[in-house]
This record gives sequence, C-alpha cells and structure tokens, in this order.
Amino acid sequence: MEKSPIVQEYSFDKQAQVLDLILQIQQKEYNVPITKYDQPDLFIIEEYYQSGKGNFWVALYNEVVVGTISLLDIGNNEAALRKMFVNKDYRGEKYKTASLLLDTAIKWAVEHKIKAIYLGTTPQFLAAHRFYEKNGFISILLGDLPKGFQVLQVDKKFYKYELE
Repeated sequence: MEKSPIVQEYSFDKQAQVLDLILQIQQKEYNVPITKYDQPDLFIIEEYYQSGKGNFWVALYNEVVVGTISLLDIGNNEAALRKMFVNKDYRGEKYKTASLLLDTAIKWAVEHKIKAIYLGTTPQFLAAHRFYEKNGFISILLGDLPKGFQVLQVDKKFYKYELE
C-alpha cells in the first residue's frame, strides 16, 4: 500500500517547489502561456493567501511538494479556491492527493465560517471539471460570481460550493 501525501500549511521554505510545480503543470502539461511574472501572488503567498479567512496548503510526498491548494478570502464570509495543482504522477485513486487537498480546504472553510467557495478554471482542464463536480461544486455563470471574486484572464468556467 502506497502511503498518502501529507498536507500541511504553506511555509516560505516551500516557495521554490510550489513555483516549479505550478509552472510545470501550466506551461508544459497544459500549454497555458503564463509565466511566474504573470502570477505575482506566488511570490507573496503568506501575505496574499494566508490572511483573513484564507490559507495555502501543500501536499508533500517524501518532503517534495506534489500538490497545492489555497483559499483566498474575498470578504463576506466567502472564499476563492485558487492554485489547485497536483503533479500528474500523484493524481487519481492511488494517492488521492487532490481529495486530501480539497478536504483540507473545505474543513478550514467550515472552521472559519465561510459560507461559499468559488473557483474559476480553464476550459481545457476537463479532469478538474469532473473532480470539482464529483465533489459537490456546481457550475455557475460568470454573472453569478460575488463582487469580491477576481476573474483571472484564463478563467472561462466557474463553480460554487455551498457550505451552509
């Protein structure tokens, strides 16, 4: 039986690995034309994500970052799910990395009285769409997003998860 990754709160010593993982998936796996400079939040994770009711987590396997997820506090007891990335070798039923990350974020949201989580994703992330839908997220229209939700340029498909 393979051991599962360990999910823990982000700390600065993991920044380089987080950046490498996210850029590898965006650029090489999905050919999204995005650079680290297009994502300044990745250089200030503590200030940007780990404030208010937000947080950022990493999944570690043998001390290597194999996944990330964050909740960004967007006010009004709502959060945006951001930076959900899992190394392709750690996806699926064998390691359940994505589920461990999402469960951690949802548990945090419940504990911090967040009433809804919103997310935006790109059309080509079809496996991600299936994953979110399987885990209770419902597809919504752009116009259904709260005012505090910042739509990213690549985001064309949107979801909501109700906690109340």
